[in-house]
Amino acid sequence: MTLNARGYAALTSASPLGLFHFVRRDPRPDDVVIEILYCGICHSDLHNVRNDWGYSKYPMVPGHEIVGRVLKTGANVTKFKINDAVGVGCLVDACQTCKHCQKGDEQFCLKQPTYSYGSLDRHDEQLTQGGFSDVIVVSEDFVLRIPEGLELSHVAPLLCAGITAWSPLKRANIKQGSQVAVVGLGGLGHMAIKLAKGLGAEVTLITRSEKKAVESKELKVDHVVVSTNKKQMSTLRNKFDIVIDTVPYAHDVNPFVATLSAGGSMVLVGYFGPLDPPLNTAPLIFGQRSFEGSLIGGINATQEMLDFCADHQITADVEVIKIQDVNTAFDRMLKSDVKYRFVIDLQTLSVELN
Repeated sequence: MTLNARGYAALTSASPLGLFHFVRRDPRPDDVVIEILYCGICHSDLHNVRNDWGYSKYPMVPGHEIVGRVLKTGANVTKFKINDAVGVGCLVDACQTCKHCQKGDEQFCLKQPTYSYGSLDRHDEQLTQGGFSDVIVVSEDFVLRIPEGLELSHVAPLLCAGITAWSPLKRANIKQGSQVAVVGLGGLGHMAIKLAKGLGAEVTLITRSEKKAVESKELKVDHVVVSTNKKQMSTLRNKFDIVIDTVPYAHDVNPFVATLSAGGSMVLVGYFGPLDPPLNTAPLIFGQRSFEGSLIGGINATQEMLDFCADHQITADVEVIKIQDVNTAFDRMLKSDVKYRFVIDLQTLSVELN
């Protein structure tokens, strides 16, 4: 079976995304062929398209927040059937034998996980292409079941933003009565708020934006503090079990560390790179606090998160766009002009099976 795919791709770091025809790899016996209905736009898609991190490969079809329906299953597939609603996140393969894979942390695979796009398939070294397209082929072990009752277009961002927020909350054993702070209100931030509230925590948003402070009322956040207001910030000292920092650029993290209770943890999920100004380690040592990063989550954790979201009716707040408007969406993302995640409707791109 030949899978003639169509999507939107970047041909260079300087070019806008445009219509791109390509062929998906031949399905293997354990593969699921998925018609893509929706795909979220993550800020990392923009970084990858523009080669901000220096390792992008072209041509590149971005997209790792994929929701669709099963078109075909391989002979050995047992977990899915045709027409099932399914999702695919950042991971499409891993060795499944190393110590991290065995623990369910495929994102840390010692033999290098295969990402939805920009990776070389471990079987045939073909470059993977992502979800800004009409069809994708994925091993059943890396396909997620979308529970009934969730609006599919609003589910897509859960597959990256959702699991990125969920992982540190679960590691910190956040539960009824826990104190959680979320720094920044965007795609990641609004999911961290919703999931923490779903777990029963009392949630404080820390933002530098008066506009976001007003917006947050719709999310039923318990408290809002403007980070530039020193008096307000002083009321937060030694308060939080966890601070989830979603800000995607270099910033001063020291004021947020000071808000942790003894034994609390601050988790970076939004920024890659050196801190500016540097981190003062004294509050970590004297308060047995921790400062850490977090990267998505494994397949089992992602399924757990999706099931939790179905039970609590949690989805992302999205703006659905046409694929033809993706370049405009990238420009708007840079201006934080979205509330809170763009999702592409890909149903205008029909699948060609020959």
